[in-house]
Amino acid sequence: MPGIDGLSALEGRPTSVLIADQLRERIVDGSFSPGEQVTEAQLAAKLRVSRGPVREALQRLSQEGLLVSHRNRGVFVLELTPHDVREIYAARQAIELSALDAIRYGGEDQLASTVSKLRAIVAKMPDVVAEGNWRRLAELDLSFHTTFVDGSGNSRLSRIYSTLAAESRICIMSLEVRYPRVHALVEEHEVIVDLLDEHKFDELHGAIVKHMATAIADLTASMNV
Repeated sequence: MPGIDGLSALEGRPTSVLIADQLRERIVDGSFSPGEQVTEAQLAAKLRVSRGPVREALQRLSQEGLLVSHRNRGVFVLELTPHDVREIYAARQAIELSALDAIRYGGEDQLASTVSKLRAIVAKMPDVVAEGNWRRLAELDLSFHTTFVDGSGNSRLSRIYSTLAAESRICIMSLEVRYPRVHALVEEHEVIVDLLDEHKFDELHGAIVKHMATAIADLTASMNV
């Protein structure tokens, strides 16, 4: 069970939230394989906690959609299909377009702050591409989009988006996608920031739609569909 190896005993009073946080990170970074069974007893032994908090953590991640519970079989890591990928990115598109409207009408300070944060993320991408560090690139990619949504100032949009971002990271990492258009990916993010900074909101709307459509095509192609 490779995914469990990276877990560490919890310091202090163990809680289901702390356990869920560790498991979530190991799931989204691909340490647990899609469809892999997650066993309550093994987790409790590895983390040196009772099974109660582990059970609560597994329930939490099941509610988030990262784990799937099958009656009389157990709990398993989510396996994503091409249909799932299309749904995830359609939902991401809807939220990012809503965030765009919020940023657009949220005032110049809000827009400028968002642009600054996004540029800082994009500035890190070329070095990561040069290193061939795909896992780090996936983190930066999703951090960019999460920061964009956070720029809306709408906590509910951000909360919903966090689950979609986690599912997207599973798509990228567990399917071993190696960013077939890696240099274009950096450019696409640069374009998004530039359009936002230049207040070209209609063009940015189109760029977001195109960005999501391209991601769907890349991901589903990697699934041989």
